[in-house]
Amino acid sequence: MNVQEIMTKNVRSVAPSDPVKKAAEIMESVDCGSVPVTDQGRVVGMLTDRDIVIKAVARNQGPDAKVEQCMTTQVVTVKPSTDAREAADIMAENQVRRLPVVDQGALTGILAIADLARVHIYVSESGAALSQISKPNRQSNSVSPH
Repeated sequence: MNVQEIMTKNVRSVAPSDPVKKAAEIMESVDCGSVPVTDQGRVVGMLTDRDIVIKAVARNQGPDAKVEQCMTTQVVTVKPSTDAREAADIMAENQVRRLPVVDQGALTGILAIADLARVHIYVSESGAALSQISKPNRQSNSVSPH
């Protein structure tokens, strides 16, 4: 099964020059935790709810901060023709929960762990991907009791 068969279509995106408030409003309206950042239809970044909190709110930039100040620019993408199992492996390898789907550079959809889980045959792959994504890749900053 290819990604295009299970991906979410009609994905909303923001531009680098948009305020983070617009991205947060999209996240709220579609109940998601990230939004692709596009420039003339091409994916140039991803903005997560965590990016907004860590890179804008914590730095007192507020809701009018530009998306480009907070977005992640190293984005892993897949093509619509990518096999869904391969996409699950890519998610695990890169520790991401969502992959923008691009066709000749243009955003055509997004594939989330939940999309993989909805297709019964991929439940084990999405579970494996999620377990790899959820592994910490650096030390926690939490305080240990003495």
